Amino acid sequence: VQLQASGGGLVQAGGSLRLSCAASGGTFSSYAMGWFRQAPGKERELIAAISWSARSTYYANSVKGRFTISRENPKNTVYLQMNSLKPEDTAIYYCAADTNPRTHKVAGSADFGSWGQGTLVTVSS
Repeated sequence: VQLQASGGGLVQAGGSLRLSCAASGGTFSSYAMGWFRQAPGKERELIAAISWSARSTYYANSVKGRFTISRENPKNTVYLQMNSLKPEDTAIYYCAADTNPRTHKVAGSADFGSWGQGTLVTVSS
């Protein structure tokens, strides 16, 4: 599967952005999907994930209540709605897929082995 992330940019603190990740070449509806981010000098971290069925979601504590992950299977796209952005949200954001079809693993424990290129989000204070 090929993944293409978009929607990053520069936003002021308190603002919002919506990231999109379009998938092609696979069976998107059967894949758990996740959003990761990597800030300068820090390790890549999983911040949100959604199961293939959309019945299960996962959020890191740092984004819980501010970010929402969703998927639109007919468009082979997963979204990350980011509200109340903070300067510490500045990072490169990556989408990823667990291409094990209909995995039984909960969203936050999926095996994300397929990655898209990142999109940069910069939050100014």
